[in-house]
Amino acid sequence: MDKTYSPHAIEQRWYQIWEERGYFAAKQEGESYCIMIPPPNVTGSLHMGHAFQDTIMDALTRYHRMKGYNTLWQPGTDHAGIATQMVVERLVNAEGKSRHDFGREAFVDKIWEWKEQSGGTITRQLRRMGSSLDWDKERFTMDDGMSAAVQEVFIKLYEEGLIYRGKRLVNWDPVLHTAVSDLEVLSEEENGSMWYLRYPLSNGSGHLLVATTRPETLLGDAAVAIHPNDERYKHLLGEYLDLPLCNRRIPIIADEYVDPEFGTGCVKITPAHDFNDYEVWSRHRHVNALTELPHGGLINIFTVDATIRDNDDDFSLIPAAYIGLDRFVARKQIVADLESQGLLEKIADHKLMVPRGDRTGSVIEPFLTNQWYVKVEPLAKPAIAAVESGAIKFVPDNWKNTYFEWMRNIQDWCISRQIWWGHRIPAWYDELGNIYVGRNEAEIRLQHGLELSYPLFQDEDVLDTWFSSALWPFSTLGWPEQTPELARHYPGSVLVTGFDIIFFWVARMIMMGLKFQGDVPFREVYIHGLVRDAEGQKMSKSKGNVLDPIDIIDGIELETLVAKRVSGMMQPHLAKKIDQSTRKQFPDGIPSYGTDALRFTFASLASTGRDIRFDLARTEGYRNFCNKLWNAARFVLMNTEDQDNGLGCAELNYSTADIWIISRLHQVIATTSQAIDHYRFDLAAQAIYDFTWNEYCDWYLELSKVSLQSDDPALNRGTRQTLLTVLETLLRLAHPIIPFITEEIWQRVAPLTGVAAATIMLQPYPVAKEANINQSSITSINWVMEFILGIRRIRGEMNIAPGKPLPVFLQDGSDSDRINVAGTELFLIKLARLESIVWLSSDQSPPESAIALVGDLKILIPMAGLIDKTAELARLEKEIQRIEKDLPRIEGKLNNAAFVEKAPPEVIVKEREKLAELELNLRNLTEQYQKINKL
Repeated sequence: MDKTYSPHAIEQRWYQIWEERGYFAAKQEGESYCIMIPPPNVTGSLHMGHAFQDTIMDALTRYHRMKGYNTLWQPGTDHAGIATQMVVERLVNAEGKSRHDFGREAFVDKIWEWKEQSGGTITRQLRRMGSSLDWDKERFTMDDGMSAAVQEVFIKLYEEGLIYRGKRLVNWDPVLHTAVSDLEVLSEEENGSMWYLRYPLSNGSGHLLVATTRPETLLGDAAVAIHPNDERYKHLLGEYLDLPLCNRRIPIIADEYVDPEFGTGCVKITPAHDFNDYEVWSRHRHVNALTELPHGGLINIFTVDATIRDNDDDFSLIPAAYIGLDRFVARKQIVADLESQGLLEKIADHKLMVPRGDRTGSVIEPFLTNQWYVKVEPLAKPAIAAVESGAIKFVPDNWKNTYFEWMRNIQDWCISRQIWWGHRIPAWYDELGNIYVGRNEAEIRLQHGLELSYPLFQDEDVLDTWFSSALWPFSTLGWPEQTPELARHYPGSVLVTGFDIIFFWVARMIMMGLKFQGDVPFREVYIHGLVRDAEGQKMSKSKGNVLDPIDIIDGIELETLVAKRVSGMMQPHLAKKIDQSTRKQFPDGIPSYGTDALRFTFASLASTGRDIRFDLARTEGYRNFCNKLWNAARFVLMNTEDQDNGLGCAELNYSTADIWIISRLHQVIATTSQAIDHYRFDLAAQAIYDFTWNEYCDWYLELSKVSLQSDDPALNRGTRQTLLTVLETLLRLAHPIIPFITEEIWQRVAPLTGVAAATIMLQPYPVAKEANINQSSITSINWVMEFILGIRRIRGEMNIAPGKPLPVFLQDGSDSDRINVAGTELFLIKLARLESIVWLSSDQSPPESAIALVGDLKILIPMAGLIDKTAELARLEKEIQRIEKDLPRIEGKLNNAAFVEKAPPEVIVKEREKLAELELNLRNLTEQYQKINKL
C-alpha cells in the first residue's frame, strides 16, 4: 500500500471498475430491494441536498446488496419541462433568435440535441459520489417507453372522467406564458403598500373604504365583501357600490373569509385574479346580484403578458385609458386617477407575501384560463387509506400528518403547461371545439369515423413534469408492458426524499401507483432534512454560502471559489459582501477531502428528519478518520504479509486483547446493522468511527504489539489472524458509507484471510454472533484501559517523559484486580511503560506518590527521582504568575458595565469562557505545585 492515503488515486479508478464489471446490476433472483432515485433535472448539477440524499440511498443499496438482496437502485433523469426549455431559449436568444424563429418541431429538436450533448452533468457527478446505480437501466422521462406510459395513463384517466378540461384560476408566469405549479412559486415577504380606496354607495349615502394591495385589479372587481357579523356594515348588505373608474355596479356581500380586523374590514372581490376571491365568488356565484354582472362577475382583465387586455365583441368592460398598459404601470395610472377624483383615502406602508416564479423571478399572476385537470379526490381516498393502514410507513412517523393534512384538503390538479418541451397532451379538437383523446390522430379518426378531410388540431399544451414523475415507480420498470422487472421490483422498498415534495411527488406517486398497479409504489418513505450551512442558514446563491460537493471532493482554489460564488450577481454591493465573506471563511480555498470523507460527514449528520448543519471542520475530521484507517491497514499488512497468519492451522492462541476486540466488533456489528435498519445513519457512522479510531487503532493495535513480540508462535499466529479478520470485517461493515477506501484496502487484506473474491461490494455484510461476545474479556480490557489512562494522566500532570519507565505500587483493590493484574501484566508494563509492579499490603505506608484510582485500587507512582523538583517548581511558578497577571485584566473587562453593555454577546461569552479556563488552570497548577513541593 502507498504510504499516504490519496483519494484521487483510488476513487475514479474503482468506480470505473465497478461499473464496467456490472457490479451495480440487479440480479435475476432473490428478494427484491428497490429504490427509485428522485430523478434529478436533466439541466441540473449536483448540489449538497442531492449529495446528502444520494449518500443515504447508496448506503442503503450497498448494505442490502451485501445482505444478499436482489438490489435495484433505479437511475434516471427528469426532462424538467420549463427549466430545460429556458436553458435552450437562452442559448438561442444569445444568437439573436427566439424559439418562434425555429418553430415548434425544430426547436424541440434543438432541445433534444442539447440534452444529448450537455444533459449528463448530474449523472457524471453522481458517479463521483460513488452512487452504485444500475446504469444499464437508466431512464429519461421522455424516452419512448415512458412516453407510452404517460399517454396510456392520460387516456385511461380521461376515459374514466378523471381528467377534464375546464376554465379555472392558475398560477400564471407572464414571462414564460404558462401555468406553473405551486412548487414553482416562491413566496417571500417584501415591502409594499396598502391603498385605501373609496367605493361610492350607489344610493348616494356615502362610501365604503376598501383596503387593497392591488388597486390595478379594481377593473375586475365583482363585489365587496364584509364579515356577516361585522356590526359596522351589516346594514349595507344587499346594497350596491359604483365601481370607481368603471361604468358598472357591484354588490356588497357577506362572507366569513373576511377578517374584520384587517384593513377596514371591507375586501374587494376580484375572482379572476385572486385564489381566495375565486373561492368567495364560487360560494356566491348563484346570487342574483352576481349573476346579473357581465360574465357572472368572473372578469379577466389581463393578457398572457399581464398587460391590461383590450375589449372585443364579447367583452367591453375596460376603460380605454388603461388598455395595453403593463399591470404595474396601470397601477400607477389607476391610483393617480382615483386620487384626482377624490377616491383615494391614503397609502400606507405594508409588508406582504409576493409570489414569484422560481425560474423567471417575475410576479406570478392568478389567471383565468382553460387548462387540463385531474380530478384528484377519487384517487386521494385510497392513497390516504394506504398510509392509515400502515401499507406505507413514513419515517419519521410525524410526516404522515403533513401528508394527511394536504390529502384531505386536496384540490384538482392542473396538469397542462403552455410550453413546447414535454409530453404533448394527446387530445385533438375540431373546428366546433369538440375534444378527441387518443394515442394518435389516425386512431382517433378510425375510432370516431372522421374522414381525412375533416380538420383536426392537436392541443398545443404539454403535461406538467410532475405528471410523468408520478408514474416513475412503475413506468421505469417497463409499464404498460407487464415486464419481469415490474413483477420483480414493484412495489419498491423505500423512497428517500425531502419533505418539500411530499405533496407534489410522493402523494401523486402513491395515487398513481394504487390506481394503475393496485398496490403502493413503496413500503416506506424516509424523509430527510435540508442541508444548511454551519450557522443553520439555508444555502442560497444570494447569501453566498452555497457549497458544491464536487469542490469538497476535489478541492478548489480561493480565487476560483470567489469567482464562482459571485458569478451572475447583479447587485455590486451583494457581490462585494459575498467576495469578502468567502475570503474570510476560506482564506486558502477548500482543500481536497475526497468522496469518502464527504459521505461519512453526511452519514454522521443524518439523524431522522432533522435539518443538518454542514461544517467543513467535520469533513476534515472524517478525512483524518480515513487516514487513520489507511495507516492502521498499513500496520496490519506490515505485520501479516509473508507471515504465518494461522490459515488452516490448529495451533492458535488468542490473547485477552484478541478476544476483546472480536467481542467488541460483534457488538458494533449489531449496533450498526440495527441503526441502518432504522435509518439512523448518524448512529451507524458513530459506532464505526468510535470502534475504528478509539478501540481498534488506539488500543488494539498497541495491545497487539505485545502479543506479536511474544516467544509463543501460536499466540503470534492468533494475533496476526485477529488483526486481519477484524480489519477485513470492519471494512465490510463500513463499506456502504465509505466504499472507495474500503475496497482499496480490502483488496490487500482479504487474500490474507483466505477470501478469494473480486470485490468487497458483493461480499456478505457482517452478522453479529452472540457466541463471539466474551463479556469477561471486555471487562478485563476496560480495566486495563482505566489503569493505563491513570498512569498517563499522572505523566501528563507531572511532566514526566512518556518513555521513562516508572515503578508502580498497588494497594487495596479487590480479588478481581489481582486477577486482572496477573492476566494482563505484560500489557500494563509495555503500554504504560512500567519498570515494575509491586503490591503493597493495606497497612504499608507508601512513599510520597502520585495516585490514580481504578475503582478501589490505588495506583501509586513514587515521585522521588522521577522529576527535577527545583526545575519543575520554577516552571509551575512561572505559569502561575502568568495566569495571575492575566486574570485581573479579564475580570476588569467583565466587571466594566460599559463593556458588557456595548460588546457583542459572543465577545462577552468568549471572555467569560477564557476567565473560567484561566481559573481552572490556576487551581490545577497550584495543586500540582503544592504536591511537588512536599516531595
